[in-house]
Parts: sequence; C-alpha cells; structure tokens
Amino acid sequence: MSFNKSLAGYYDDLAHVGIPTDDLKKTIAFWEKLGFKKQGQFDTDDQGHQVVFMKVGHLMLEIWDSDGAVHKTGAINHISLNVEDADNAFKAAKEEGFDVKEDEVQHLDFWKHGIKFFNIVGPNDETIEFCEVVKD
Repeated sequence: MSFNKSLAGYYDDLAHVGIPTDDLKKTIAFWEKLGFKKQGQFDTDDQGHQVVFMKVGHLMLEIWDSDGAVHKTGAINHISLNVEDADNAFKAAKEEGFDVKEDEVQHLDFWKHGIKFFNIVGPNDETIEFCEVVKD
C-alpha cells in the first residue's frame, strides 16, 4: 500500500474543540446561550464523570468534567467563531451580559481589508473570539 498523502491531506474541517470544565451544567448553559445544541451526553467512567458534545452549524465542542478546567490560557488559547457583523455582535454580547474582554471592537490588518474582532470569557476562563473578515 502506498502512502503519498501528507497528513494535511487527511482532514478538511474542524471536528471538535475540547474544553474541560469544573461545572458541566454551567458550561452547557453558557454554550446553549450562544446557540449550541446538545448532540450527545455520555458517561466517561464509573465515577459519574460525563462528556457532552454540543454543535452549532458544523462546529462541534466536546466538553468533559473528569479533568477539571484549566482556568488560564494554555491548552486552548481561544476558539474563533466567524461573524459577518462584528459591531452588532459586540453590541449583542454586551446586551446579553457576556463578559467581554475589550471595551470596543478591535481591528487588525489581516487579509485584504482587515479583520474586526472581540473576545468574551467563558465559564472556565476560556477565550471565545468573534471575528469578521472585512469584505470591503
């Protein structure tokens, strides 16, 4: 059997992002508030630990309670979610009471016309970025 594909040739999208938690119920509620729907919940051992898979669009999260939350940037720096209108998304995040890290939408000169973004803090101190690639 010939293997001439590089590792990069074996994937085409994000399968899931893993997030350990100290409080599964609180974490599920947070992601549901952002529009994620529970896809499955399973026992991970005989001590009552569980894993939950949550999905919005094609983005899947794996959230489990057996390892505890990191509570600092490290294992996962951030999750970036695509938005078409960062300004209004920022306003909505503020209005809905999310812990927004910035005082205003940020701008960087990435891509042709730049990006606009802001970050919120999740229940385990993870960073969730909302990013708009500016079209023109």
